[in-house]
Amino acid sequence: MLRTLLLTLSVVAIAHAELCKPDAQNAFKVRISIKTALGDNAYAWDANEEYLFKAMVAFAMRRYSSKSTTQISNVLLCNVTDRVSFWFVVTDSSKNVTTVPGSDVEAAIRMNRNRINSAFLLNDKTLQFLKITSTLSPPVEPSTPVWLIVFGVVLCLIVAGIVFLIVSGIQKHKKKNKESTERENLEEKVEVTLENGIPCEALDLKAGHINGVFAADDERFTSL
Repeated sequence: MLRTLLLTLSVVAIAHAELCKPDAQNAFKVRISIKTALGDNAYAWDANEEYLFKAMVAFAMRRYSSKSTTQISNVLLCNVTDRVSFWFVVTDSSKNVTTVPGSDVEAAIRMNRNRINSAFLLNDKTLQFLKITSTLSPPVEPSTPVWLIVFGVVLCLIVAGIVFLIVSGIQKHKKKNKESTERENLEEKVEVTLENGIPCEALDLKAGHINGVFAADDERFTSL
Protein backbone atom coordinates (compact mmCIF):
# COMPACT_ATOMS: atom_id res chain seq x y z
CA MET A 1 0.00 0.00 0.00
CA LEU A 2 2.77 2.38 0.95
CA ARG A 3 4.69 1.42 -2.16
CA THR A 4 1.63 2.14 -4.30
CA LEU A 5 1.17 5.54 -2.64
CA LEU A 6 4.81 6.46 -3.17
CA LEU A 7 4.62 5.33 -6.77
CA THR A 8 1.50 7.45 -7.34
CA LEU A 9 3.14 10.51 -5.79
CA SER A 10 6.23 10.07 -7.89
CA VAL A 11 4.17 9.76 -11.06
CA VAL A 12 2.25 12.92 -10.15
CA ALA A 13 5.50 14.75 -9.39
CA ILE A 14 6.96 13.72 -12.74
CA ALA A 15 3.76 14.79 -14.50
CA HIS A 16 3.82 18.14 -12.74
CA ALA A 17 7.47 18.59 -13.69
CA GLU A 18 6.53 18.03 -17.32
CA LEU A 19 3.63 20.45 -17.08
CA CYS A 20 5.53 23.27 -15.37
CA LYS A 21 8.78 24.11 -17.10
CA PRO A 22 10.11 27.07 -19.08
CA ASP A 23 8.22 27.65 -22.33
CA ALA A 24 5.87 24.76 -21.62
CA GLN A 25 2.40 24.84 -23.09
CA ASN A 26 0.09 27.18 -21.13
CA ALA A 27 2.97 28.23 -18.83
CA PHE A 28 3.61 31.87 -17.91
CA LYS A 29 6.77 33.52 -16.60
CA VAL A 30 6.60 36.00 -13.74
CA ARG A 31 9.25 38.56 -12.79
CA ILE A 32 9.01 40.41 -9.47
CA SER A 33 11.05 43.47 -8.41
CA ILE A 34 10.31 43.88 -4.71
CA LYS A 35 13.40 45.94 -3.91
CA THR A 36 12.69 48.35 -6.75
CA ALA A 37 9.10 48.83 -5.61
CA LEU A 38 9.53 49.05 -1.84
CA GLY A 39 13.19 49.99 -1.28
CA ASP A 40 14.18 49.58 2.38
CA ASN A 41 10.73 48.18 3.16
CA ALA A 42 11.17 45.27 0.75
CA TYR A 43 10.16 41.86 2.05
CA ALA A 44 11.82 38.53 1.32
CA TRP A 45 10.29 36.19 -1.23
CA ASP A 46 9.84 32.85 0.53
CA ALA A 47 7.49 29.87 0.72
CA ASN A 48 4.78 32.00 2.34
CA GLU A 49 4.86 34.48 -0.55
CA GLU A 50 4.72 31.58 -3.02
CA TYR A 51 1.66 30.23 -1.20
CA LEU A 52 0.01 33.66 -1.40
CA PHE A 53 0.75 33.86 -5.11
CA LYS A 54 -0.82 30.46 -5.72
CA ALA A 55 -3.84 31.50 -3.66
CA MET A 56 -4.27 34.71 -5.67
CA VAL A 57 -4.05 32.85 -8.98
CA ALA A 58 -6.59 30.28 -7.76
CA PHE A 59 -8.82 33.15 -6.61
CA ALA A 60 -8.51 34.81 -10.04
CA MET A 61 -9.45 31.56 -11.82
CA ARG A 62 -12.49 30.96 -9.59
CA ARG A 63 -13.64 34.56 -9.93
CA TYR A 64 -13.18 34.49 -13.70
CA SER A 65 -15.35 31.40 -14.12
CA SER A 66 -18.13 30.60 -11.68
CA LYS A 67 -17.80 26.96 -12.70
CA SER A 68 -14.11 26.78 -11.88
CA THR A 69 -13.09 24.69 -8.88
CA THR A 70 -9.40 25.62 -8.99
CA GLN A 71 -7.55 24.93 -5.74
CA ILE A 72 -4.22 26.24 -4.52
CA SER A 73 -2.74 22.81 -5.29
CA ASN A 74 -3.67 23.31 -8.95
CA VAL A 75 -1.23 26.20 -9.29
CA LEU A 76 2.29 24.90 -9.94
CA LEU A 77 5.47 26.98 -9.65
CA CYS A 78 8.85 26.00 -11.07
CA ASN A 79 12.29 27.41 -11.85
CA VAL A 80 12.13 29.91 -8.99
CA THR A 81 15.19 32.22 -8.90
CA ASP A 82 16.49 34.53 -6.19
CA ARG A 83 15.98 37.68 -8.28
CA VAL A 84 12.76 36.82 -8.15
CA SER A 85 11.38 35.07 -11.24
CA PHE A 86 9.54 31.81 -11.87
CA TRP A 87 7.16 29.97 -14.18
CA PHE A 88 3.66 28.80 -13.30
CA VAL A 89 0.84 26.77 -14.78
CA VAL A 90 -2.69 26.03 -13.64
CA THR A 91 -3.75 22.40 -13.84
CA ASP A 92 -7.24 21.15 -14.53
CA SER A 93 -8.86 20.40 -11.16
CA SER A 94 -10.85 17.50 -12.58
CA LYS A 95 -7.87 15.66 -14.10
CA ASN A 96 -4.83 17.32 -12.46
CA VAL A 97 -2.61 16.04 -15.26
CA THR A 98 -3.50 18.62 -17.90
CA THR A 99 -3.23 22.37 -17.80
CA VAL A 100 -5.93 24.99 -18.14
CA PRO A 101 -5.74 26.73 -21.54
CA GLY A 102 -3.43 29.74 -21.46
CA SER A 103 -6.15 32.01 -22.84
CA ASP A 104 -8.34 31.34 -19.79
CA VAL A 105 -5.45 31.95 -17.38
CA GLU A 106 -4.54 35.18 -19.18
CA ALA A 107 -8.14 36.42 -19.05
CA ALA A 108 -8.41 35.60 -15.35
CA ILE A 109 -5.12 37.40 -14.55
CA ARG A 110 -6.12 40.47 -16.57
CA MET A 111 -9.51 40.59 -14.86
CA ASN A 112 -7.99 40.47 -11.37
CA ARG A 113 -4.66 42.20 -11.99
CA ASN A 114 -5.25 45.02 -9.52
CA ARG A 115 -6.21 42.58 -6.75
CA ILE A 116 -3.06 40.52 -7.33
CA ASN A 117 -0.85 43.63 -7.39
CA SER A 118 -2.40 44.91 -4.17
CA ALA A 119 -1.76 41.61 -2.40
CA PHE A 120 1.98 42.03 -2.95
CA LEU A 121 2.10 45.87 -2.69
CA LEU A 122 3.34 46.01 -6.29
CA ASN A 123 2.17 47.31 -9.68
CA ASP A 124 2.24 46.21 -13.33
CA LYS A 125 5.88 47.29 -13.67
CA THR A 126 7.20 45.50 -10.59
CA LEU A 127 4.97 42.40 -10.85
CA GLN A 128 5.28 41.37 -14.49
CA PHE A 129 3.44 38.54 -16.23
CA LEU A 130 5.68 38.50 -19.30
CA LYS A 131 3.16 37.02 -21.75
CA ILE A 132 0.19 38.92 -20.35
CA THR A 133 -0.22 42.53 -21.41
CA SER A 134 -0.73 45.12 -18.71
CA THR A 135 -4.22 46.33 -18.06
CA LEU A 136 -5.19 49.96 -17.66
CA SER A 137 -6.32 51.01 -14.21
CA PRO A 138 -9.99 51.89 -13.98
CA PRO A 139 -10.58 55.59 -14.63
CA VAL A 140 -10.74 57.73 -11.52
CA GLU A 141 -14.04 59.55 -11.32
CA PRO A 142 -13.69 63.16 -10.13
CA SER A 143 -15.36 64.02 -6.84
CA THR A 144 -17.07 66.98 -8.55
CA PRO A 145 -19.61 66.13 -11.31
CA VAL A 146 -18.42 66.89 -14.84
CA TRP A 147 -21.45 69.06 -15.61
CA LEU A 148 -20.67 71.26 -12.61
CA ILE A 149 -17.08 71.72 -13.79
CA VAL A 150 -18.27 72.68 -17.29
CA PHE A 151 -20.85 75.09 -15.82
CA GLY A 152 -18.17 76.72 -13.66
CA VAL A 153 -15.85 77.19 -16.64
CA VAL A 154 -18.62 78.72 -18.78
CA LEU A 155 -19.68 81.02 -15.92
CA CYS A 156 -16.09 82.21 -15.43
CA LEU A 157 -15.80 82.98 -19.16
CA ILE A 158 -19.06 84.97 -19.09
CA VAL A 159 -17.98 86.97 -16.02
CA ALA A 160 -14.57 87.63 -17.58
CA GLY A 161 -16.27 88.85 -20.78
CA ILE A 162 -18.58 91.22 -18.85
CA VAL A 163 -15.66 92.64 -16.86
CA PHE A 164 -13.67 93.14 -20.08
CA LEU A 165 -16.56 95.02 -21.71
CA ILE A 166 -17.04 97.25 -18.67
CA VAL A 167 -13.35 98.08 -18.37
CA SER A 168 -12.95 98.74 -22.11
CA GLY A 169 -16.08 100.96 -22.06
CA ILE A 170 -14.72 103.01 -19.16
CA GLN A 171 -11.37 103.39 -20.93
CA LYS A 172 -13.04 104.50 -24.17
CA HIS A 173 -15.20 107.01 -22.27
CA LYS A 174 -12.14 108.47 -20.51
CA LYS A 175 -10.26 108.67 -23.79
CA LYS A 176 -13.19 110.43 -25.45
CA ASN A 177 -13.45 112.96 -22.62
CA LYS A 178 -9.72 113.58 -22.74
CA GLU A 179 -9.79 114.20 -26.50
CA SER A 180 -12.76 116.54 -26.11
CA THR A 181 -10.98 118.52 -23.37
CA GLU A 182 -7.80 118.80 -25.44
CA ARG A 183 -9.80 119.97 -28.44
CA GLU A 184 -11.53 122.69 -26.39
CA ASN A 185 -8.20 123.87 -24.94
CA LEU A 186 -6.72 124.04 -28.41
CA GLU A 187 -9.64 126.09 -29.69
CA GLU A 188 -9.26 128.54 -26.79
CA LYS A 189 -5.55 129.02 -27.45
CA VAL A 190 -5.78 129.36 -31.20
CA GLU A 191 -9.05 131.19 -31.79
CA VAL A 192 -9.47 132.31 -35.32
CA THR A 193 -12.29 134.62 -36.38
CA LEU A 194 -13.40 135.84 -39.74
CA GLU A 195 -13.79 139.56 -40.35
CA ASN A 196 -15.01 140.71 -43.75
CA GLY A 197 -14.23 137.28 -45.10
CA ILE A 198 -10.54 137.58 -44.13
CA PRO A 199 -9.21 135.47 -41.27
CA CYS A 200 -7.44 137.44 -38.60
CA GLU A 201 -6.22 136.89 -35.08
CA ALA A 202 -8.54 137.63 -32.18
CA LEU A 203 -8.15 141.01 -30.61
CA ASP A 204 -6.52 141.37 -27.28
CA LEU A 205 -9.25 143.35 -25.55
CA LYS A 206 -7.06 144.43 -22.66
CA ALA A 207 -3.97 145.59 -24.57
CA GLY A 208 -5.91 146.84 -27.59
CA HIS A 209 -4.96 146.48 -31.22
CA ILE A 210 -3.53 149.12 -33.60
CA ASN A 211 -4.65 149.08 -37.20
CA GLY A 212 -1.62 149.39 -39.47
CA VAL A 213 -3.43 151.71 -41.96
CA PHE A 214 -4.16 154.34 -39.37
CA ALA A 215 -0.68 154.06 -37.94
CA ALA A 216 0.78 155.04 -41.32
CA ASP A 217 -1.51 158.09 -41.57
CA ASP A 218 -0.42 159.23 -38.13
CA GLU A 219 3.19 159.22 -39.23
CA ARG A 220 2.45 161.39 -42.29
CA PHE A 221 0.63 164.05 -40.35
CA THR A 222 3.05 165.04 -37.66
CA SER A 223 2.06 167.48 -35.05
CA LEU A 224 3.23 171.14 -35.36
